[in-house]
Amino acid sequence: MSHHPPVSCIPNTTKMSKAKKVIEEAREINNPEIDLVDKGISNLEEIPALSALANLMNLEILNLANNHVEELPVSLSSLPKLRILNVSLNRLYTLPRGFGAFPVLEILDLTYNNLNEKTLPGNFFMMESLRALYLGDNDFELLPAEIGNLKNLQILSLRENDLIEVPRELGSLPRLRELHLQGNRLVVLPPEIVSCINSVSSTLSRH
Repeated sequence: MSHHPPVSCIPNTTKMSKAKKVIEEAREINNPEIDLVDKGISNLEEIPALSALANLMNLEILNLANNHVEELPVSLSSLPKLRILNVSLNRLYTLPRGFGAFPVLEILDLTYNNLNEKTLPGNFFMMESLRALYLGDNDFELLPAEIGNLKNLQILSLRENDLIEVPRELGSLPRLRELHLQGNRLVVLPPEIVSCINSVSSTLSRH
């Protein structure tokens, strides 16, 4: 499965300068939210202001959706107050080592990238503060059993992947209320998940 976000005709240089301005203003006024949607960003390290994101100690919301980002800096996960990270509609093939070190991250949106179970860092499922995890439109065939560590998870979206099975540990997530699995290659679900399906708003289609 190959994913490519919509191509924009606005020159990257123009968008890059706008991105830099957004970050500089956020630093000046201590803005807890940075919106960099559709700014033509392909490499965060190309913009000095962007690579200095880790210095924004009060940043709570970072939206990088609909860009061309192929790599995220390790420094992102050291942001002490980051609650919401949206990197959907990008070109991520992997995540940096130690990515799961976010101390208070609640919502992580990685929809529409090129990620799979082999490219997740070892500590990915140590983000116990996560309430919503969006992994739809990626290339997952399997989901690691470590998903069971995310005890505060309420929403999990894995729609439109290549999943052939899901781990029984999903059934042990005490707060899970939405599970989206449509558009995969699943034939059966583990009994641990079936038994709690009545209490979970779950969608599953067998494609």
